[in-house]
Amino acid sequence: MFSFSFQANPADPRTFPFILLGNKIDIDGGNSRVVSEKKAKDWCASKGNMPYFETSAKEDINVDAAFLCIAKTALANEREQDIYFQGIPEAVTETEQRGGCAC
Repeated sequence: MFSFSFQANPADPRTFPFILLGNKIDIDGGNSRVVSEKKAKDWCASKGNMPYFETSAKEDINVDAAFLCIAKTALANEREQDIYFQGIPEAVTETEQRGGCAC
């Protein structure tokens, strides 16, 4: 995260919509994990409750939910500038999110 913040130089890194993705959860039923779900969630909690999603691009698990979370967080950071929110769902349904935590 530091390297990205340094290279991208966002206006305010504290409000940049970072999330953590645990990818390839479709492989081996998750048995070959390098980082446990608990360790990832604990790390996210230590970073101010950063959203965490377990994803699989191959199986299309939580990919849309993760991008929706990023978009909603970025837009929420711009609310003072009267950005229009029509058509953005308020929450990700349980069906849309098959693991991880929601925004």
